[in-house]
Amino acid sequence: MRALKRLLGPVLVLGVAGCVQFEHDDESAGETSAASAVTAVTAVTVAAVTEGSDETSATGEVPTTGAGGEQAQCNIWLQDCAAGSKCGPYDSNDDGIHDSARCVPVDGMPGQLGDDCVINGPVASGADDCDLGLICWNLDEHNHGDCLSMCSGTKEAPMCPDELLCDISNGGALLLCLQACDPLTPSCPSGQICLPGQDVFICDVDASGDMGAYGDECAFVNVCDTGLFCAPSQSVPGCETGGCCSEYCDLKFGGDDCSGAPQQECVPFFDAGAAPPGYEDVGVCSIPM
Repeated sequence: MRALKRLLGPVLVLGVAGCVQFEHDDESAGETSAASAVTAVTAVTVAAVTEGSDETSATGEVPTTGAGGEQAQCNIWLQDCAAGSKCGPYDSNDDGIHDSARCVPVDGMPGQLGDDCVINGPVASGADDCDLGLICWNLDEHNHGDCLSMCSGTKEAPMCPDELLCDISNGGALLLCLQACDPLTPSCPSGQICLPGQDVFICDVDASGDMGAYGDECAFVNVCDTGLFCAPSQSVPGCETGGCCSEYCDLKFGGDDCSGAPQQECVPFFDAGAAPPGYEDVGVCSIPM
């Protein structure tokens, strides 16, 4: 399966103490705790792609991103392109990452949700044969995939079909309707991994390739293997880059499942009392700070 690397989302919160809500001011961002370092790689990664970008407006306007992306030509939430075209995310600077939005033609007989599809041109060109409000995703080496729903509604009140969850990433350029999951007992479809999303975890494409093992360097949210996440360098012994893959752990076991390095402990992923139902025991293996 061909995998598109995803930047961490503008509304993603890693809820350990000192949590960071990207592209928004957070008075708690200066707080420290033994677990606060877990957020650092996330903040650094997103800062590299959002610096200088404008806030998303109350109407859900997609801003110019800071990854070199051009000013969006249309609004994905509003789907405000002319008849016969749709607003889709695309790669404006040829780095293979969706960073903006533009109007692209809708095929005469467009694919519907779940149908087979193909990307016309570069992998993140935004030009596919799916219908309005859909994107060709889960691609193979020939740029063939299946039509996936993009979020509708607004940023403040996103909507997805079939009890899927709206996941916003890449500076607001990607609005995907994805399946929820549990990183401690992942059950994602083949070729997908369980990733942190907006207050929950979601299944999306595994872009790790031959890398992604414990201790491997990482700079994107979906490049670590199943059961791992992209942690800041100070959380992983021997990590000499901005981030390295480390393990999720079950708080009920008190760190016994942190097998990567003896210096690490199991610390809560979410702030005390802030974990959504079903995620109370989700922890991450990190060197205590």
